[in-house]
Amino acid sequence: MKFSCRQADLNEALANVSRAVPQKSPISALEGVKIFLNKNELELTGYDLEMGIQTKIEVVSDDVGECILNSRLFGDIVRKMSYEKLEIEIDEKLTTFIKGEKAEYKILAMPANEYPSIPDFDMDDSFSVPQPMLKNMINQTIFAVAVMDNKPILMGELFDIMDHNFNLVAVDGFRLAVRSESIESDNHYNFVVKAKALSEVSKLLKDDEKENVTMHVSKKHIIFEIGKYMVLSRLLEGDFHNYKGSIPADHATEVIVSTRDLIDSLERCSLLINEKAKAPVRCLFKDGVVKVSCSTSVGKLNEDFTADMTGPSVEAGFNCRYLLDAMKAAESDKVKLQLNGGLSPMKIVPMSGSSYVFLVLPQRLRAE
Repeated sequence: MKFSCRQADLNEALANVSRAVPQKSPISALEGVKIFLNKNELELTGYDLEMGIQTKIEVVSDDVGECILNSRLFGDIVRKMSYEKLEIEIDEKLTTFIKGEKAEYKILAMPANEYPSIPDFDMDDSFSVPQPMLKNMINQTIFAVAVMDNKPILMGELFDIMDHNFNLVAVDGFRLAVRSESIESDNHYNFVVKAKALSEVSKLLKDDEKENVTMHVSKKHIIFEIGKYMVLSRLLEGDFHNYKGSIPADHATEVIVSTRDLIDSLERCSLLINEKAKAPVRCLFKDGVVKVSCSTSVGKLNEDFTADMTGPSVEAGFNCRYLLDAMKAAESDKVKLQLNGGLSPMKIVPMSGSSYVFLVLPQRLRAE
């Protein structure tokens, strides 16, 4: 089979589908990208048995055929062949010629029948949301996904959709993030998608409000349809954390802080914290002032800044990175910090509305 195409189109497609290709696999075919040529259309697929990314590009050809090309090698070659147009020819022995204006590579392909089939399912059960909405929802919650597999279900995010309300939820046992939006779907959904797949989905989503992402859901899989791309992911099985029961309904103390002030302070604290020198950041909310301090074997830091505050004073300790991640995800000039003493989770919410809720569990402080 033989085809020609724009180098930029092929390079972009390979870069994106290769994100689903494992670096090492006991199935050597999975270390490749499967290409399927159907005359003027080339379909490219990357798949690791858990997640797959597929797209199509326009090519010039009258042929039909398919094969597997090593993802890393093929991708590197196409990227380095910085010519506007490429010609690719695969003969009957799977010898592959990749030609540019002044350069020609010869590599070996693998037979397409060695590539595992991507699961196929009925795509009638689906719903759509604007691409920027889902991108923002993922980016504001993915920081709270568990990275250890003690409880695999928490290595993904819960899609909880009911009564036109879409909650995207992540929790790792130390913090929780909920991002909420209203959507048009009348259906009820409750499933968990791996964070790895959501991270790749986020990279493909655009910021154009006119562009939608459609999600097709089955019992075991989900497909995200994003323009010319399709991302398939196996759903995680198990019981997700009862996140609604973990969110405090009320609070005794509320502190309105400048997001930038608290982020800057926490970043200064982080300079004193490492794997050998661990300590919580001590936060004292009192009399309209936030006092932040940190003391490790590396050194000490004390600073304060003003804030609007109601309710009794509170002193609490927090993991610096956990609190910093939540504050960075807030994406607003000011936030409300809501507390019920120094031993209960701190709730972080926007100044108005209920688009997100972040919880950060406190750490016990030693007496000074």
